[in-house]
Amino acid sequence: MLDHLNERMREFTGRQEMFFLSTADRHGNCDSTFRAGPAGFLRVLDEHTLAFPEYRGNGVHASLGNIRENPHLGILLVDFVRARIGLHVNGSAEILEDAEIRSEHPDLPQDPVPGRRAELWVRVTVHEAYIHCAKHIPHLQYAPKRTSRDWGTDDHKRKGGDFFGTARDRAARGSVGSAGPAAPAEPAVGEDGPRPGDVPPTPAPASVPAVGRPGGVPAPAPAPAAETIRPPVPADPPAPSARAWRERAERLLADARARRAAGERPSYEEWFSPPQ
Repeated sequence: MLDHLNERMREFTGRQEMFFLSTADRHGNCDSTFRAGPAGFLRVLDEHTLAFPEYRGNGVHASLGNIRENPHLGILLVDFVRARIGLHVNGSAEILEDAEIRSEHPDLPQDPVPGRRAELWVRVTVHEAYIHCAKHIPHLQYAPKRTSRDWGTDDHKRKGGDFFGTARDRAARGSVGSAGPAAPAEPAVGEDGPRPGDVPPTPAPASVPAVGRPGGVPAPAPAPAAETIRPPVPADPPAPSARAWRERAERLLADARARRAAGERPSYEEWFSPPQ
């Protein structure tokens, strides 16, 4: 763990297009969010300092509100495409007006589009920087663009609309006990229109009267289909006991200390340390 960003960390940070941001308020209530932009939008000012623009978003301002109460934050950068490796950066933050930080760093990028124009910046003083290993990081690829993406849009539907149905649920709750039906909720709309799964449910078939049977007796219900016999699902293996888990962890730590004492170089060091 370093208290600064070395050369490889700075290069890694400068080519990322997204990161995950964690903040907490004065009471320790946490918030986790996502930031994205062109490569280099998380700006490396020097080995101890980062800065990123605050674009106009959903209007909640959770991260900025937390930072005003508690400056400590955590940043997680993950390269899913190229290196399949991650970088943790923990530090303290301050919120600056665009003009204020630009007076110190006039080379900061500036986008003329209103939805992508930063009015505020968050400047981060690095306290800790360390690796996030590749063990569970999936390898992703860029998908071809089907349509042009209106990045930075302020259009409500193209930003997601009622994707998770919260407005629909609220309207449904409000309609209970009312005289009339609830107003139709806005459909969930993704970036390129309705999602493939957003189809209305199939209505239940209307009842069909029994025709041509004596006394109008309804036809008997069809016999249920034969039940498919499936092989039993094997049970999950029992979880190791706390004692077994601790003994294994202690063995691994002892092995790591022995390799370190023997001068063996950690396998991850090649990512963020200059070659010897």
